[in-house]
Amino acid sequence: MKIELRGLAARHPAAKAGAAAALHGLELAVAAGEQVAVIGPSGAGKTTLLQVVACALPPAAGTVLLDGGSPWALPRRALQRLRGRLFLAPQVPPLPPRQRVVTALLAARLPAMGLAASLRSLFYPSDIPAAHEALLRFDLADKLFDRVDRLSGGERQRVGLARALLAPAQLWLVDEPLSALDPTRAQQALDTLCEVASERGVTLVATLHQVDMALARFPRIVGLRDGRCLFDLPAAQVTRGHLDRLYAQHEHELHGAGPAPQAGDGEGPGLGTGTAGPAHVAMHCR
Repeated sequence: MKIELRGLAARHPAAKAGAAAALHGLELAVAAGEQVAVIGPSGAGKTTLLQVVACALPPAAGTVLLDGGSPWALPRRALQRLRGRLFLAPQVPPLPPRQRVVTALLAARLPAMGLAASLRSLFYPSDIPAAHEALLRFDLADKLFDRVDRLSGGERQRVGLARALLAPAQLWLVDEPLSALDPTRAQQALDTLCEVASERGVTLVATLHQVDMALARFPRIVGLRDGRCLFDLPAAQVTRGHLDRLYAQHEHELHGAGPAPQAGDGEGPGLGTGTAGPAHVAMHCR
């Protein structure tokens, strides 16, 4: 699914009336099947961006286009059908605590099911093998019939991500998917999401605080700060200078941004802090 944002302004859904917009005049285009990581300090507008693209939050100004059409110009039922083609994974997965994992997983298929089939699936899970396979990709196959409230925080987060593999979606919007995971599980989860999205031609947009993982796994990085796009570059072109500017006054959020520089790297494709001055950078948030 193709994404186009033109002059986008939006307010965080929890913002008070009259509060400043979380996004300001944002211009961004993502091609169908592309994988993009959005990084930036806390409060940059990353979550608001995903909610707008997921059609969960209308823009305050500007234009949102999905596959060339405006979601908010659609009739209500058509908008609901469009939302069924999107998958939004928030930081805290919306998993009913007393529900079994298999049921919570298969609920991701509800947008493609009729009412009768949806009700039946609550009591008689329709495709247990598919749910098992999704959990297997996240090393959770033994939790298939456990109750959600018996899982650890990291296990719940991985179940929430496994739902993407079952959703009938062409666009995955994943908000801080690694926040409750240790480094090994985080790498496994990110690899799984990227590999399956690539196999299926699904567009993947993920917000991440783990800058090193974003640079290693995503071909394109968008740096968001104060609701504006500070840079939009191939991962290989993101330098230490870009990151220093992005996380200025938020240095504590920038950890493990990349490997140590090689001699003479300066502000080149590596992320080291050499002696060369800052490179001239062409910003091109499309």
